[in-house]
Amino acid sequence: MNEMLAYCGLLCQECGAHIATATDDDAKRAEVAAEWSKQFDADLKPSDIDCAGCLSDGPKLFNHTKVCKIRSCARERGVVNCGHCPDYACEIVEGLLSVVPEARERLDAVKTSLS
Repeated sequence: MNEMLAYCGLLCQECGAHIATATDDDAKRAEVAAEWSKQFDADLKPSDIDCAGCLSDGPKLFNHTKVCKIRSCARERGVVNCGHCPDYACEIVEGLLSVVPEARERLDAVKTSLS
């Protein structure tokens, strides 16, 4: 899989939902549903695990992707990812970046490369 950087700095090819979708792997979908159900205190089914990445306009989007404030903001502003935004790192993305330092590193690198 090619590297696909989500708006928030996550790498889609490292995401279990994206991997399961790209490889059409029902066992991986079941594994991710069980893991995320426990991790996020949710009731996810394997059928919920279908995502082509938040950059996609297609029908294969994980439910959270459809309501993600980071994705919504980036699409509204027309930026490739948050590193391209003049307001980076705003409070919308900061919550995620505070718990996913590798996403911050990626977006910081994008921001630096644009300077």
